[in-house]
Amino acid sequence: MAAKTYSMKECNINSIRRKKLAVIGFGSQGHAHALNLKESGCDVTIGLYKKSKSRAVASKLGFTVKDTAEAVKDCDVIMVALPDTATPDIYEADIAPHLRPGQTLVFCHGFCVHFGFITVPEDVNVIMVAPKGPGHTVRSQYVAGKGVPTLVAVHQDADGKALKVALGWAKGIGGARAGVIETNFREETVTDLFGEQVVLCGGASALVKAGFEVLVEAGYAPEMAYFECLHELKLIVDLMVESGIAGMRFSISETAEYGDVTVGPKIITPAVKKKMAAQLKRIEKGQFAKEWMAEYKNGCKNFDEIRKEEAAHPIEEVGAKLRSTMSWVKKNKKVGKGVSQASFASTSS
Repeated sequence: MAAKTYSMKECNINSIRRKKLAVIGFGSQGHAHALNLKESGCDVTIGLYKKSKSRAVASKLGFTVKDTAEAVKDCDVIMVALPDTATPDIYEADIAPHLRPGQTLVFCHGFCVHFGFITVPEDVNVIMVAPKGPGHTVRSQYVAGKGVPTLVAVHQDADGKALKVALGWAKGIGGARAGVIETNFREETVTDLFGEQVVLCGGASALVKAGFEVLVEAGYAPEMAYFECLHELKLIVDLMVESGIAGMRFSISETAEYGDVTVGPKIITPAVKKKMAAQLKRIEKGQFAKEWMAEYKNGCKNFDEIRKEEAAHPIEEVGAKLRSTMSWVKKNKKVGKGVSQASFASTSS
């Protein structure tokens, strides 16, 4: 069944404009939500731990900054814009003890709620407002007078007004300009993890590396392998984003299209789809979530080792050399693991 969508007219920002809002965390999503809401006429407080380096940045941008616990006490609607791994401990220490009936908790991802890493009192609303794009895009699109398609969901509706608050928040960050789609915490969480692991990040990077390795092992120049298996991927993905798979096929040569439709299914075989389905089951059952949280609690030792191995792959050395000659390619800002101050630019000078 198709998801319900909401237009600008159906999203009323007055549902939050008369309330005191808090954003806990000032990273990629947090800074974008806070700035967009502030410029939409909302009263926004930033909640951070005492020694957070983001305090100075948020203050410079005109926000009132408080300790997390104080922000929760003082505000009506609180967004938890923290990493999944950090959320449970911060929630238990600084959020849960200060919640009161009638407040609303907002999440930009359903991970911790859906998999039960946190439990929210029944008299508190629990909603999700999840733009389908990184924080810097949520910000830049808002500044440009546009928006990023945004998901909303209600997990707990304590006062019967949870959806209205979610739609108001979505409008405040610019999401209603591009369309707001209603989902639920389970659907958003499972599909998000599946997409990241099987297609967008895990699947794509593994496919790129495998293709690179096959060409190099067959004696072809690493530079040629890089261009054909990594560099040109963006061109194809951009075409798909703009006009779908059919539109991409219309834009490429007939030779490329014939190779696409005849060889692609031989690479992504029914056996591969079975492995995808098996990973979907692991996600649905919470096995991946438990594995990841346990890895984090253990200091990410295995994860860090894998990171080092991946960073040492030959495609990285070749890629760095080739990208240094491409003046049009933006230099790596590593947005998401720490947002550059340039991303905080406000519409007001």
